[in-house]
Amino acid sequence: MISISVCMIVKDEEEVLARCLNSLAGIADEIIIVDTGSGDATKQIAAAYTERIYDFAWVDDFSAARNYSFSKATMEYIYVADADEVIEEGERQKFLKLKRELDRRVEIVQMLYTNQLSCNTTYNFDEELRPKLYRRLRNFFWEEPLHEAVRLAPVILDTDIRIRHMPTSVHAGRDFAAFERVYKREGALSVRLSEMYARELMIAGDKAAFLRAVPFFEAQCEGTVNEGLLRQALCVLVRAGRLLGDMDLLFKYALKALAAGNAPSEVCFEIGEYYFNRGNFQKKDIYEAALWYYNAIYEAQPELNIRMAGSLPAGRLVECYESLGEMEAAAQYRAVHADFLGAAK
Repeated sequence: MISISVCMIVKDEEEVLARCLNSLAGIADEIIIVDTGSGDATKQIAAAYTERIYDFAWVDDFSAARNYSFSKATMEYIYVADADEVIEEGERQKFLKLKRELDRRVEIVQMLYTNQLSCNTTYNFDEELRPKLYRRLRNFFWEEPLHEAVRLAPVILDTDIRIRHMPTSVHAGRDFAAFERVYKREGALSVRLSEMYARELMIAGDKAAFLRAVPFFEAQCEGTVNEGLLRQALCVLVRAGRLLGDMDLLFKYALKALAAGNAPSEVCFEIGEYYFNRGNFQKKDIYEAALWYYNAIYEAQPELNIRMAGSLPAGRLVECYESLGEMEAAAQYRAVHADFLGAAK
């Protein structure tokens, strides 16, 4: 049987911490709690489960806090948990079986992270495999009987153990502030963080967040040679233009996206929204909106938010034809896109 250190970083998690730790009973051989500045009863609750509680001065860096928690672990494997996660009983039994039977050659165990669309800010899928369990110390091995080489790729095991994400609030505001601090401090974001910033804006951003984001994505749009980052920046700037009522901004970057070919669904959807919300509901505007919503679903692919090729334009298509009094067409689109529309409820 392997031994497991559970490593957590927490702040103000009194509402959910006990729920998480209770679900780890029998799994954890030690629990490492790193508190980054709680002002509630988080540390008192943690003390009922472990003596291994450490304070860590917050430096606007989740990786720094995670690395500190890892430095305190002493068991063979490290399980990374967030306070708003729960391992339900059936999945807990699978985890205990894994603990008894895991081949120690495995260095990373992936588990299914579920319920991601609840309080969603960055996810397009409700379930995905994520690395959750890590061998604390890695052994390096030579392989091949000749022309030998050290195996560099980790041994990864994919499991069907489900970790349920059960947040009680949306953290988008906190995340946007963090993106902005990193950009201000370092003058840039990594490719991964740029994509996460764009995705979170397109799923959960409000008008104020888009206003603050415009300079970053304009600079990215003008300076990047990365096609993926360019397409993401165009999506953000077109949405920003509409939300801010800046039609020059909207059409400047919408036209760039169209000129580049294969404009993302997000751009098509936002052009549709422009015509749909012009305020006069003239037939020509509604037909134009319907054309762009149709393109978002059938002629384009989503770059950041899958709903902009699904439930959002599908719902608008129905609204368009209802407002035009074309009930047969509205019913047809409602029937064709029943799956999209049902998922949106």
